[in-house]
Amino acid sequence: MSALSTDLYELTMMAGYHAAGLDAPATFELYVRELPPRRSFLVAAGLEQALEYLEELRFTADDIAHLRGLPVLRHVRREFFDEYLAGFRFTGEVWAAPEGTPIVPPAPLLRVTAPLPEAQLVETALLAIVGFQTSVASRAARMVRAADGRRVVEFGARRAHGVEAGVLAARAAFIAGCESTSNVEAGRRFGIPVSGTMAHAWVTAFPDEQQAFRQFARIFGDHTVLLLDTYDTLAAARAVAASGLTPAAVRLDSGNLAALSRDVRTILDAAGLRATKIFVSGDLDEWRIASIVESGAPVDGFGVGAAISTASDAPSLGAVYKLVEVERAGTPVPVMKSSPGKATRPGRKQVWRVVDGGAAVEDVIELADAPPPAAGATAEPLLTRVMRAGRREEPPLPTVELRARCLAALEVMPQDVRRLEGAARYPVRIGTALRRAIDALA
Repeated sequence: MSALSTDLYELTMMAGYHAAGLDAPATFELYVRELPPRRSFLVAAGLEQALEYLEELRFTADDIAHLRGLPVLRHVRREFFDEYLAGFRFTGEVWAAPEGTPIVPPAPLLRVTAPLPEAQLVETALLAIVGFQTSVASRAARMVRAADGRRVVEFGARRAHGVEAGVLAARAAFIAGCESTSNVEAGRRFGIPVSGTMAHAWVTAFPDEQQAFRQFARIFGDHTVLLLDTYDTLAAARAVAASGLTPAAVRLDSGNLAALSRDVRTILDAAGLRATKIFVSGDLDEWRIASIVESGAPVDGFGVGAAISTASDAPSLGAVYKLVEVERAGTPVPVMKSSPGKATRPGRKQVWRVVDGGAAVEDVIELADAPPPAAGATAEPLLTRVMRAGRREEPPLPTVELRARCLAALEVMPQDVRRLEGAARYPVRIGTALRRAIDALA
């Protein structure tokens, strides 16, 4: 990412801090103020790309030349460009919730402590990286929940808001529990299993459907998945049954998917094709998936596109990145704004998840240097240090391990909180020390 992939005011503030000598350490926290409708938790994602951005952040000669030409920076001293930007590196530390962690607002997803100009500059990129992947992962987790053990494949690259967004959406969806993706680049970059079927174009390119099916099966053998709804879904199923072909699966992409799957299953079983799976797609979301599952339809898997890759029900989480502490005269000073509806909470924070009998019972947001909440159960910190002095503490985990960790973490959340409809509100409270800090600044 270019260092200029940021909002102008990050750079003007950065230049202003530099001119004013405000380069002492400061702490910002990234969090979501409120859950989107129908959501009961978020799934943290995007941390790996955020840390990669911070490690590689540099201003090139072309970047600096462009900034010099901006009218708003015309009167900024030369040393800001020639010395500070030319030698810029991110030198701070980051604490964050591991990817795949269920997070309930307003708990922070991450916090950054760095010299004030550095910490300010990275706001836009961190919000974009973490906000987008967290949004996608949170929606994908709902699809997986609705599928109730049936496979969910991420199909959304063609609906994503840009090619790179499609790649990162596939990553976030896989972390949240999707089994595979149709996106080949995501498979290569992140080690995600890839899967696909055929398009209607394949069928219509041949003189007849039977020929299209036979040719595909001849080429792809055990990986054959035949699309049945180009013309008449049931007629296509009968043609497959009579053909002697043994496809791994068939796909239904239109019509009443639950009813069609029953009829197709009957046709396939009568021909001895009991091992052939039925896979459905076509503008699916968690509600349609849940309806199909609840109907008892013999569907083995779901392909989901735009609903995941664009998080269409809540495409923007409203994540924010706010200053909570700044060092003055060598002493860290908590800061807080009190804007109506947008008040912040002062000081560096930790989030404690209280777990009793293997199930989470509440989260406590507390000052980072305060002791954990006193409870009869176990209190586990959600934020861990992942970067120090501008370098990652540990090498990145394989994406498949992030997925396993996410699925395990989701199982700790209470069942009634994970419901699609009418989910219970998971309790999040402010700790004693943080409450005192808020009252002192109110």
